[in-house]
Parts: sequence; structure tokens; C-alpha cells
Amino acid sequence: MNAPVTWLYVPGDRPERFAKAVASGADVVIIDLEDAVAPAAKDAARAHAVAYLRGPRQAGPRIHVRVNDVTTARGLDDLAAVGELADAVRLPKVESAAALDALPGTAPLYALLESAAGIVEARAVAAHPRVAGVALGEQDLAAELSLTDGTAMNHLRLQVVLAAAAAGLPPVPMSVYPDIKDEDGLLASCRAGRALGLFGRTAIHPAQLPAIRRAFRPTEEETARAAEIVEAAERAGTGTGTGAVALPDGRFVDAPVLARARRVLDLARRLAPADRPEPG
Repeated sequence: MNAPVTWLYVPGDRPERFAKAVASGADVVIIDLEDAVAPAAKDAARAHAVAYLRGPRQAGPRIHVRVNDVTTARGLDDLAAVGELADAVRLPKVESAAALDALPGTAPLYALLESAAGIVEARAVAAHPRVAGVALGEQDLAAELSLTDGTAMNHLRLQVVLAAAAAGLPPVPMSVYPDIKDEDGLLASCRAGRALGLFGRTAIHPAQLPAIRRAFRPTEEETARAAEIVEAAERAGTGTGTGAVALPDGRFVDAPVLARARRVLDLARRLAPADRPEPG
């Protein structure tokens, strides 16, 4: 299954927005029972999520639910209510692998690392057998650590990227970009995250989705370079990805580079604009 590029949050207490979120084109829709919902509305939000998940569902994006902190009774009740209905459950404020051991159910879990303790335990959390993915909660982290420098946050991002890769998990998506009117800033931020090995991004509004797709779409230069590598491998009869391949300019590329080139072409096809022919 291809790694998602776009993840869209929708508040759990706004059920009239659920269908719109599903129709937005996002790869994953996240019904949020936590930060986006006021305390007085949390019971209703859980009921709305359950009702929607029990209803008829056609082919479309995967549906995740972000529950409340599972170290609280409310979070455990959320997990019990939605855990067997959603495609996956997102757990906020995960700080240790041990905290996941006793959780009920069999739903895939996405661990959100939002504290210093969570970052320190990132590798153990990522390696937990029930964890299907990890992500950063950057706003909470920045507040806890009083971070004002992007370089410091990059250090934390790389730790989580490494933890996910070492555990064989999908690439880590970026956290939300809070200014929905700043498309240029969103694009620049996505491209910087992409350079660090992050992939895809969560959004808080459907209007952010096109910019996220554009930022993570391979450039024309990257696509052309990948096509050159794949074509050279096919001409040399090493299309299976074994052995080294000589490019027209005299450089050699090996199996990992060929595999990356194939991924680039696949991603370029997935994210090709509707008005532009697909590469290859």
C-alpha cells in the first residue's frame, strides 16, 4: 500500500463535515476527538464518530480517529468505542512502548510523539508490534522545550525519521501548518521537511491539500533523472534491481538507487496534475 501524502483532520463534533472531508481527495481522513473538540463536546464527538463509522462506507480514503490521551478514562473509552471501527487509531502523547502493551483491541495504532519523553523513547515506541506509524506533535514539543529555532526542531524530526525507518514503518508525515492562508509558507515548509526525509503532511483544512501534494510531487528534473536510470537498467537487462547500471554520462548506479528511481516515478504518477500527462 502506498504511503499517504495527505492527511486531513476533521473535528469530531462537526459531523456535517465528515462527508466533505472524505470527498476532499485526502488519502487519510482523521476524525479528531482530542484537541479540536472542546471538553463539553467530547461525548457528543465520540458518538458522532461511532455513528459515522458504523454507517455505510464506500471506497475512499482510510478513516483514522485521534482519541484522547489513553492514560485517562476518556481516552480508554474512546479507544473502546472506535478501536474496531476505524482503519486505525491515533494515540496522542505517547511516551513509552510499555504504555501500549495493555491497550485493548487489535486496531493498528499511530503513535504521536509530542513531548520530550516521547522523543527519547521514539525507537522503542516505533518498534512496538501494534504501532503502524509514528508522527510528531510539533506545537506541543515546541511549547514544552521553548523552541524558537527551526534547526533544533529539525534535530527532533530526524530522530523520529530514523526511528520509523529502523522499525520498518512508513515514512513520517509532517505536522499541521496552522496558517491556512499562507500557501507559500506551507509549500516552503513542506519542501524543507521533504529534504529531511519526512513524507506527506497532515492538514487542518481541505484548501491545504493541493499545496501539500504539489510540494511532495517529484520535480520534472527528478522525474526525468529517475526515468533515465530505469531506462538504462531495462536496456542493460537488470530491471529486476540487481547489479550496477552504467548511465550514458558514465556514472554507475546500483540496486538501491534503481529502487529509489522506481519510487520517484511511481510517486510522480500518483501526484500528476490532472491536466498533465503522466511520466513514462
